[in-house]
Amino acid sequence: MAVASAAPGSIFYKQLLFCLLVLLLFCDACQKISLQVPSHLQAEALVGKVNLKKCLQSASLIQSSDPDFRILEDGSVYTTRDLTLSSAKKSFSILLSDAQRQEQKKIDIVLEARGKKIPKRHPKDAVLRRSKRRWAPIPCSLMENSLGPFPQHVQQVENIYHDIFVLSLNFHLSLQVQSDAAQNYTIFYSISGPGVDKEPFNLFFIDKDTGDIFCTRSIDREQYAEFPLYAYATTIDGYAPEYPLPLLFKVEDDNDNAPYFESKLTMFSVPENCRTGTSVGKVTAIDHDEPDTLHTRLRYKILQQIPDHPKHFSVHPDTGVITTATPLLDREKCDTYKLIMEVRDMGGQPFGLFNTGTITISLEDENDNPPYFTESSYFTEVEENRIDVEILRMAVRDQDLPNTPHSKAVYKILQGNENGNFRISTDPNTNEAVLCVVKPLNYEASDQVVLQVGVLNEAQFSRAPNSQAPTMCTATVTVKVKDTDEGPECQPPVKVIQSKDGLPEGKELLGYKALDPEKRSSEGLRYKKIKDEGNWFEINEHTGDLKTVKTLDRESKFVKNNQYNVSVMAMDAVGRSCTGTLVVLLEDDNDHPPQIDKEVTICRHGKDFAVLEPVDADGPENGPPFQFVLVNSASKLWTLETKDGIMTTKLPRDITPSNVILGRWAILAMVLGSALLLCVLFTCFCVTAKKAVKKCFPEDVAQQNLIVSNTEGPGEEVMKVYLCGQNEEHKHSEDYVRSYNYEGKGSVAGSVGCCSDRQEDEGLEFLDHLEPKFRTLAKTCINK
Repeated sequence: MAVASAAPGSIFYKQLLFCLLVLLLFCDACQKISLQVPSHLQAEALVGKVNLKKCLQSASLIQSSDPDFRILEDGSVYTTRDLTLSSAKKSFSILLSDAQRQEQKKIDIVLEARGKKIPKRHPKDAVLRRSKRRWAPIPCSLMENSLGPFPQHVQQVENIYHDIFVLSLNFHLSLQVQSDAAQNYTIFYSISGPGVDKEPFNLFFIDKDTGDIFCTRSIDREQYAEFPLYAYATTIDGYAPEYPLPLLFKVEDDNDNAPYFESKLTMFSVPENCRTGTSVGKVTAIDHDEPDTLHTRLRYKILQQIPDHPKHFSVHPDTGVITTATPLLDREKCDTYKLIMEVRDMGGQPFGLFNTGTITISLEDENDNPPYFTESSYFTEVEENRIDVEILRMAVRDQDLPNTPHSKAVYKILQGNENGNFRISTDPNTNEAVLCVVKPLNYEASDQVVLQVGVLNEAQFSRAPNSQAPTMCTATVTVKVKDTDEGPECQPPVKVIQSKDGLPEGKELLGYKALDPEKRSSEGLRYKKIKDEGNWFEINEHTGDLKTVKTLDRESKFVKNNQYNVSVMAMDAVGRSCTGTLVVLLEDDNDHPPQIDKEVTICRHGKDFAVLEPVDADGPENGPPFQFVLVNSASKLWTLETKDGIMTTKLPRDITPSNVILGRWAILAMVLGSALLLCVLFTCFCVTAKKAVKKCFPEDVAQQNLIVSNTEGPGEEVMKVYLCGQNEEHKHSEDYVRSYNYEGKGSVAGSVGCCSDRQEDEGLEFLDHLEPKFRTLAKTCINK
């Protein structure tokens, strides 16, 4: 394969030279690198490109040991002036430093001048051959935005050996596609792919006889970055002695796109009084040139700040992050700043392309200004006894942002409102303090009140750096109380007097006294009752004193907690009035004896005692403990003892009747209460109960009385206690727990039970009228 060269110094020459140098520089980093260059180099000419990152990944400083050359961050080597290599070789070094890791590396560069021109190769010239051969693609790049002339000779590719190839430079930068088969055959060349038979159409064409490829117009890399083509070699009869040759044309970037901000107008905000170095925001710009090259290496800077003094903001040149440069941002002095910013490619070098944009920064309000009253003292007046009335408004000023918690006022009464007569609030529309009277003022008590009022904000105060916390702003309010002709006063509203329980009618008690505040006396006032539930008193219209019309009783239903209430109204001559309550506190008197149940039954539910629970209507001081006494002969049959703190009466253990009888009344009760199927059982029961019996009580037991006496005075209460009999085994008879239903009035059978004291032969005439089966049973029992 042969490559023809263009004239030295031309754009196409540099393009081809760049392709060659890329191949030659593909070597390990931090070693000696040789570059073949023309003997004469113009200023700002690209000498070559070195991969710096393979030598030192992150170099913070890149220097050249020879001032005739400058090194860019991407490793490109440029001349700084016109150079002529006087000798065959020229050497210099690239010095790399990493300040953070404290590393240093060096790359040695050797420039070798070519001794003679490489001759132009004719298509028919012989080429080197190798034993194994195929089509080999030649790396080639196209510069975007070429000025022509068009059609422009681009490349020539020929059939060569795989391991060895020959480059021949033509000064018109032509590249031929040729096949070695052309020595034996007549070969025709063709190409296909994007730019030929695909979009963009007809950008490239090939001379079918020579294999020269031409470009017909300029190319925009941002639209088409590369063109993958295929070249074909065929004979006249269509035979293809070679495989298709892949060709890749890369479009080299031209710095033809200036960077620009994503938004022409960007807005940020930052709190006022923030610290130095506070991040405000980040600006970003777009550059459509090839990424990761100098053409897209952008640098940012602030061209102008409005207002321009002092300088409050700075920008990081690489990241575009804007930060505060001072802690002196004050919204009350300036609430908005504008920054005119520039973004420039080529690493910010003067020849780079650039654009500008406007950044608007708003300061967020902080509560750094306390509110203050427009005056230091205020005066107002109000009539006495007025309530829920506005008496004063006070204005404040605050430099912070209006209608926000930073400026909305909160008022407090600091002194002078110990009685709670005043209330202060904030008008939400005007932010003024509104002072109201909520509890009546009394001119006679005080004709002037002095208040101290303070003001704060809803939001907590935010102290600016290097400043002191402010004190609360206060003002003095003097309130003059105006006198009015007012009605009587009932003070205090409740008055308590004491009286003995049982106080008879006709007795006088000190009544409720009202006061005329103008006269400071009760003269001329009239009184009347409003409430007297028991109608116990009458009231003196002129003095207000009370007189009993009934005996006072602490135990009355109208008395609660020993208190009886009387409501009184006091009126002046024109009908103005007030009301008060007179509480009569009754002292308890022991005028009620204790009460107990008059009848208690023993021997029920298996208990041989009864509980006595007296009730006393008097107060605790005249109530328990009670004294219990058994009177007359009851003390011989009964005992009193305390059980769990309660007095009980109990059957003595020495009373033990020996024999228990089943009387005819008991037999009759069992006969009448049983069914026909139980007749045999009753018969057996009656047979076993044939022993002779005696009465279980003395004859005078019915006359024994259990007398309960109280220490409060004489008196007797009769309580009957029934005692059931016991059998000869000293056990209670089984029928003592039997309960019998009410049999109706006029029952010929009467009551039955073990304790019945009826005579055995009394009232048995009804047995003569029984049915035959019951008469037989009765006779059998009687005979037994």
